[in-house]
Amino acid sequence: MCGIVGYIGKQAAASVLLDGLRRLEYRGYDSAGISIRNGEGFQTLKRTGRVQDLYQEAMRAPDAGTIGISHTRWATHGGVTNQNAHPHLSHDGRLSLVHNGVIENYGLIKRELIGKGVEFESETDSETLVNLIALLYAAELQDPVNEGKPREALMKALRAALAQVEGTYGIALLCADMPDLLFGARKGSPLVIGVGNGENFLASDVTAFAGRTQNVVYLDDGQLAVLSQEDFSVTTLDEVAISPVVDTISWDIEDAELGSYTHFMQKEIFEQPMALENAMRGRFSQDGSTAQFGGLNIEPRELRQVDRILFLGCGTAWHACLVAEYLIEKFARIPVEVEYSSEFRYRNAPLEKNTLVFTLSQSGETIDTLEAQREAQRKGYRVLGITNVVGSTIARENDGGIYQHSGPEIGVASTKAFTAQCHIAAMLGLYFGRMRDMSYSDGCTMVSALRKAPGLIAQALSQAEKIEAIAKKYARFEDFLFLGRQLMFPIALEGALKLKEISYIHAEGYPAAEMKHGPIALISPECPTVAIALKGEIYKKSLANIQEIKARRGPVIAITDAGKEFPQDLADEVIHLPETHEVNHAVLVSVPMQLLSYYIAVERACDVDKPRNLAKSVTVE
Repeated sequence: MCGIVGYIGKQAAASVLLDGLRRLEYRGYDSAGISIRNGEGFQTLKRTGRVQDLYQEAMRAPDAGTIGISHTRWATHGGVTNQNAHPHLSHDGRLSLVHNGVIENYGLIKRELIGKGVEFESETDSETLVNLIALLYAAELQDPVNEGKPREALMKALRAALAQVEGTYGIALLCADMPDLLFGARKGSPLVIGVGNGENFLASDVTAFAGRTQNVVYLDDGQLAVLSQEDFSVTTLDEVAISPVVDTISWDIEDAELGSYTHFMQKEIFEQPMALENAMRGRFSQDGSTAQFGGLNIEPRELRQVDRILFLGCGTAWHACLVAEYLIEKFARIPVEVEYSSEFRYRNAPLEKNTLVFTLSQSGETIDTLEAQREAQRKGYRVLGITNVVGSTIARENDGGIYQHSGPEIGVASTKAFTAQCHIAAMLGLYFGRMRDMSYSDGCTMVSALRKAPGLIAQALSQAEKIEAIAKKYARFEDFLFLGRQLMFPIALEGALKLKEISYIHAEGYPAAEMKHGPIALISPECPTVAIALKGEIYKKSLANIQEIKARRGPVIAITDAGKEFPQDLADEVIHLPETHEVNHAVLVSVPMQLLSYYIAVERACDVDKPRNLAKSVTVE
């Protein structure tokens, strides 16, 4: 959500910044802007729309500066206009700022600034922040103690301003008085330093500079950074010097490129066999009877004392939490609860003392999940994370956890990260089950089944052309229902969410047996149903649910593993999947759901990777 790229070095800053913005487009945005410090001050361009529009205009302008900041905005305060786009200049022209996050008390500060004669050009909270810093900076420059010391004056002003604001921020700041320095600060919104050779970067995501350096420093909340061409320093808001740890990005820039695919979502759907391989690598015992996780930081003796598990997540990650609930309760017999991260923080839910908490977030920066994690830790609970991004805030702040190792996920609608989360949930069910009362032979059977998942996914992907043909047939409809029972209910929810996210079709997921309690009123020839009917104890009941839909002339797309046993003519379209152990059902059935949504969105000419109003990493409440 919103993207920041700052650069200081020897190259023309505009091309470096615009390339970085292109790499951050997946985060979601509605406008973009760039500000270059050159010999005459700031050269600033801001435009609504895509980065490509900004690029074409920027490339026609003189490109002399080697230091600059840039931004992609996802509107919070103020509409989508050129004036509200970032960067924002201070009223005196001395400062240029880009900002991610929300300044909650900006209204009060803005009124005070207006009373002091400051004029505003936008409706944003971010312009309030840059003007507050500018006013404090001007006052510091008048202090004889700061004579000839603009850097010290600006740092004092920056600290004083950030102490006044309430809310979250990740900022990059330029000062006209210091053409060789780039400033940054964070609280609640991610900000990282890219450490190069004769150049340095400041960004909201390592993807912005991954092709230029593999060395990165992750800033923590309450930290400020000052970057020059050759060096950087980090301090806290109360002026304590930090000795930063330089980490290395573990993936190559090619992993974040499209290659031969049309969209990143398509690429990531087809990367799922490898994503599951990576999620499993090194995580089974030598005897093949259980899972093992090296980063939990909890002794098995302690884990045996866990009476209840709480999973926290948002959106697609919340659906993965529901999958974990079904699998862990079934195979480990431990009660599991699932909460929306955004609700947990404010609900003051009673938790038993031996509760273990898991947070799920692909990016590791989801603000609601991060704050829920902090709330659980404040109350003394052990919190483990399942994340995909090494070095993310959630990963750094939790008590231990599991990395997905899915590789960068660029498409806004999560695919491979979701199935990896579901697969790890299955492995946790095995892990806790073997720790409790699951037998050795049952553990071996489950490990064998889990290892087959990548091959099963590949078989499902081989039906892409068939699913594309189905999608073209049904792309005209404006309402869909998705039905599944037990473990397939969260997969129905996820299938409906995918269709909503990228094709803008109204879709709802329901437990199939709940149809008679209201949703059946929606059934008509203009409302197709995607129905999951897998073999097992409720297979016949799932068929009965489909028959109820057909009796009311509702079109049905069935997903089944029953092969020839599935009744002919019961459904209008049938997608056949290989039969497998139920521990693989969630990941396997997700694949045709993803493909169906993807091809429908393509048929409707939607922007698959950058759907309207959505952001990849939600870093504001």
